[in-house]
Amino acid sequence: MKKIAFFDIDGTLTSEIDREIPESTIFAIRRARENGHLMFINTGRCFQNVETRFRDIGFDGYVCGCGTNVYCGGRSIFYRQVNSAVTAAILSIARKVNIDILFEARDYVSYDLTRPLRHIDAIRQYEAFLARQYDMSVTPDMPGFTCDKFVIWFETERQLREFRRVSDQWFACIDRHGQFREFVPHGCSKATGMQLVLDYYCLPKSNAYAFGDSNNDLSMLSYLPNSIAMGNAYPPSLKERVSYVTAAASADGVKLALEHFGFI
Repeated sequence: MKKIAFFDIDGTLTSEIDREIPESTIFAIRRARENGHLMFINTGRCFQNVETRFRDIGFDGYVCGCGTNVYCGGRSIFYRQVNSAVTAAILSIARKVNIDILFEARDYVSYDLTRPLRHIDAIRQYEAFLARQYDMSVTPDMPGFTCDKFVIWFETERQLREFRRVSDQWFACIDRHGQFREFVPHGCSKATGMQLVLDYYCLPKSNAYAFGDSNNDLSMLSYLPNSIAMGNAYPPSLKERVSYVTAAASADGVKLALEHFGFI
């Protein structure tokens, strides 16, 4: 019986300790594919931000940008882009309330650098993109600028509330942790992207398995009857909302779960 597995990236495919990909994870995913099963990444990252090291593992496709760009067997089967007027409105309110914002699209990432970045995590992410030699020449002030989704870093709850008075009419807000939030167009999620893949392959939900470790994964974990939380999942309450809890990513959690569910 052909099964399909969907994996978050950070803290699921990668170790929660050093952000490296455990060798056991690479082995297990490749062996599962050899056994005839489908392996998919399901991530909040847009496609351009799925690093080569993940693609080199070997996957049958990708659900990217929280369901805004979906690929099966090298073919794009769905793409949702925010129109430029909405993107401009988001940029305007971000500047008004003085928060750090990162726009994401399947072909680029774009910071608003009209003022220095303030939040340390925003700065670290920017530096990480530079280290990966990402092209960040696309700027939010360019004519017709658009995005697929975006993230923000804020300092006060007042900033967040004022920002969301505008953003909530177009975007769902995902509470990741602390002063960081992720925003996805209404109607798109890791769950909707997953269903597009299941429809493409004519597979029932009962044959599908979702692996995750954070609130960003909740839509896909709650969508399937077979949901797996990593042992390092945060918040810990996430483990109460899944059907199975495996070991931490750093402790061969992916391999152990694939063994448990008969993929390998």
